[in-house]
Amino acid sequence: MISRRQLLQTVSAAGLLASGAAWAKYPERPIRLIVPLAAGGNGDIMARLVQTLMGASLNQSIVVDNKGGAGGGLGTDIAAHSPADGYTLLWGSNGSMVNSPLMLRKPRYDPLKDFQAVGLMSLVPMALVVSKNIPVTNLKEFLAYAAKSGKGLNIGTSGIGGANHIPLELFKAATKANIEHVPYKGGGSALPDLMSGHVDGLLTEVSTVMDMHNEGRVRIVGLAADQRSPLLPNVETFIEFGLKDFTAYTFNGLWAPAGVPADVIQSLQVALATAVKDSNVIANVTKRAALIASAELQTPAGARAFLAKEIARARQAMQIANIQPE
Repeated sequence: MISRRQLLQTVSAAGLLASGAAWAKYPERPIRLIVPLAAGGNGDIMARLVQTLMGASLNQSIVVDNKGGAGGGLGTDIAAHSPADGYTLLWGSNGSMVNSPLMLRKPRYDPLKDFQAVGLMSLVPMALVVSKNIPVTNLKEFLAYAAKSGKGLNIGTSGIGGANHIPLELFKAATKANIEHVPYKGGGSALPDLMSGHVDGLLTEVSTVMDMHNEGRVRIVGLAADQRSPLLPNVETFIEFGLKDFTAYTFNGLWAPAGVPADVIQSLQVALATAVKDSNVIANVTKRAALIASAELQTPAGARAFLAKEIARARQAMQIANIQPE
């Protein structure tokens, strides 16, 4: 039998332990950052640019865990069902946070309900690029040439329902362009066909084709960004051409499972915003013709609003193209 004094001592000790746990400073142990993409890709590179800097701000290591598969859905599903304690985070992008759940009849996670946004880090504008065999230099010439080409121009993307396919369908609907969609299994597999002329053009991330454009092997005719890139000063934007508010970006940012305490989210947001200000991060993002996310988009509210808008745009494009979830 336990005595009354022993019982009080036990309860008191438990209370002190609970109090210490409640006041413990986050983070107390390493943080797992799930990147639902293969190592070496654009999203993985962006995550690793801020990984160490964020860890330094938080006085704790952040470990990248690449969990590719299912268009980013595999790793994102793991993150969605992880404990809401701030020790498992997700590096989110279009594939995992927009396209993957929309393409499934029964998605395993809801990006707006199952995740809490921390903030965006970068935006990569998409570009319409054509083979050097296509004699056009801007969007007006592109549409005129496509109109005269009989059955139309073949424009490739990274796949049906992918981040590149969605804005292509919106562009086609807005301009009545005489083009046919050619889906590939990933953007990289389309590049050899573009350079050989087997496909007339691509809609893809500008960072993927910028060097080839500068070398004269392909030609970028339009940029789906808010403004021209200083690295491509002669390439007009879709907005300049006359398509109001027409932008298309692949994004990278940080999310946590829903239910993570607000003070933890705030700590993570401050660490991310601090890392994004680093000169090395800015230089690496800029040289890829990407953009640092605005101060507003670096906040939880701004990132959530941006994601909601991207999901709505994707749904609209799927309706236009009659793409059905599987």
